[in-house]
Amino acid sequence: MKRIPWDQYFMAQSHLLALRSTCTRLMVGATIVREKRIIAGGYNGSVSGSVHCVDEGCYVVDGHCVRTVHAEANALLQCAKFGVATEGAHIYVTHFPCLQCTKQIIQAGIHTVYYANDYRNDPYAIELFKEANIHVEKVTVDKVSFDPQRELKEAYVSKLIDTIEALGASKEKLKLIKEEGKQLFSHK
Repeated sequence: MKRIPWDQYFMAQSHLLALRSTCTRLMVGATIVREKRIIAGGYNGSVSGSVHCVDEGCYVVDGHCVRTVHAEANALLQCAKFGVATEGAHIYVTHFPCLQCTKQIIQAGIHTVYYANDYRNDPYAIELFKEANIHVEKVTVDKVSFDPQRELKEAYVSKLIDTIEALGASKEKLKLIKEEGKQLFSHK
């Protein structure tokens, strides 16, 4: 079995954190890493002890849910709460940081921002990252799976499809079977 690259490993962690999000508008996760070690993680959700969007709906003002603390801020605040230094760390975020999170990331001394999805990439945020000499990179997550047998299963399904084709299945039926096989292993 081939090991997952570090960037995909940490981004996968952020995607997993996003599953804890309590905001129904956008699920975001963030992982802060220093020296290839996770030092904090966060997801977008309500202030501790407060009502959640999943329970009462989003509290939207000027097109933004003001009920939630963003994933990046929650991860940075976790570091502050427990006295963990962020200077020189990297952050992995499921979505491009908003302008406010961009400023917080810069102030926290984060050196590199990795993100998986473009999301309202603010031109001023991009400019601020450049001015602060912070490397920003889009990371795609390939074949992330929590199933250690995934590659074997994909190979087996592929072998079955080849056998069905050799047995003379119609082109229409074969196309349908191939699509179903592809969907079985897709991330979405």
